[in-house]
Amino acid sequence: MKILTVNFLTCAVKACKSSPLSFPLHFRDAELERTDMEYNPTFIRNILPRIEWEALRVTAAELGFTNLPETKPEPPPAGADADISMASSAEVEGQVSTVASTDESTFRDLHKLLLETQVVEGKMVCGNCGHEYKIKEGIANFLLPNHLV
Repeated sequence: MKILTVNFLTCAVKACKSSPLSFPLHFRDAELERTDMEYNPTFIRNILPRIEWEALRVTAAELGFTNLPETKPEPPPAGADADISMASSAEVEGQVSTVASTDESTFRDLHKLLLETQVVEGKMVCGNCGHEYKIKEGIANFLLPNHLV
């Protein structure tokens, strides 16, 4: 289960639907696996507006990824590279290069966390009701027992 997926999941127990504690689900006994993938800046640029940043920071911290910034980075708009190339070299060198290298590093870290890292075994736990969703071979089991439906 990729870490990106967890940012879109909430507890499936009916009583938790209105509780803010049911999101994000918290990992317990998580066994992580990393698979190298080619860096895809377009995907990161497009998914970033859809990510609940505080929930991602909580999840990342629980899994040991503590290098995410406190505020969500702003991806450059599509075509920003062309705008930069038209600016004078003094502007680019003095202002953009340090910001761009920091953002590029952050985007690469996000790519590693969201797409290259997955939980292969463990549990996700609801912060409201405490229900545990087991993860086996990278697949979370969201089927609920009848008394919780």
